[in-house]
Amino acid sequence: MSKIPRKPGKPAKKYSQAARLHDVIRILEARYGATVDELAEECEVTRRTIYRDLTAIGDAGYPLIAERADDGCVVYRFLTGFKQIPPLTFSLTELMTLYLCRDQLGFLEGTPFQDDLEEVFARIRSSLPPRSVAHLERITEAMTPRFQGKRDYRSQREILEHLRQALLFQYQVEMDYTPALRQTETYVFDPYTLLFYQGALYLGGYAHNRSALRLFLVDRIKTVTVTQNRFDVPDDFSVEDLTGSAFGLIDEEPMQVSVRFGSEVAHLVRERTWHPSQKLVVDVDGSVRLSFEAGGSREILAWLYGFLPHVEVLAPETLRTSFLNGLREALDINKA
Repeated sequence: MSKIPRKPGKPAKKYSQAARLHDVIRILEARYGATVDELAEECEVTRRTIYRDLTAIGDAGYPLIAERADDGCVVYRFLTGFKQIPPLTFSLTELMTLYLCRDQLGFLEGTPFQDDLEEVFARIRSSLPPRSVAHLERITEAMTPRFQGKRDYRSQREILEHLRQALLFQYQVEMDYTPALRQTETYVFDPYTLLFYQGALYLGGYAHNRSALRLFLVDRIKTVTVTQNRFDVPDDFSVEDLTGSAFGLIDEEPMQVSVRFGSEVAHLVRERTWHPSQKLVVDVDGSVRLSFEAGGSREILAWLYGFLPHVEVLAPETLRTSFLNGLREALDINKA
């Protein structure tokens, strides 16, 4: 491919790729955006070279986005305000907290987010004396949780990389999703957020097919294609819009739940807030009655079974019946 013709009398620029990348970055920073043709003309190189430069800039971590202007041309620019982000510094106690948080995220193993975390902590380690790093590692190693039933997201790595790009730059995606025991469906989706719940990743946002907010378990996403269509997250959006009054993530019709926990486990119940609407009453025998209004019967039942045999479902009757039926089914299976 031939180069863009230069203006008469203007000498060709002879400089390294690094110098040219610096020029491209400078141009993009100084303007609201520039097209490939504009960059190729100013840098006096081919369009193909500019495309390679833009890829290199994006790979280097610059928040580069592409938008189609009213005239149909694609304009490249940086996210507004990224240059105003100041360098971050941390105290030793803040670093300890970061290390503690890192070791609580073992369920991210196999995801690109784990790579990002490792890169962050590699930079932290390189800026600290070795003795300080060793001290922080010793403190947090003793507090590393032992996960059970941990998911392995290595097979979903490419999908998560696409989702990370779409979340960061607010690009609409097209994805194939296979619900449990149902056929695969294709969705046009605006990804708003990722939720971490019980060691699993959920993608939340707006499903155009349903004209409603939806949550998708990442494990069941089969393919993701990132489009060049941008979207805006509504100013009044909150995560509660996705979960409603659910006990966990399943947003079903709320019900008034009442449960009695025996004195053997009452202290465990009192130590936590299980739902924002909860009310707790301590009885004279040491047991406690917990009541709240929430939906998601399957998640509530799974939680209740964890307190067996010191739990009694008082209301509603439908939940009590489901609770007892589950116990009977378990007994029948274990008798065989």
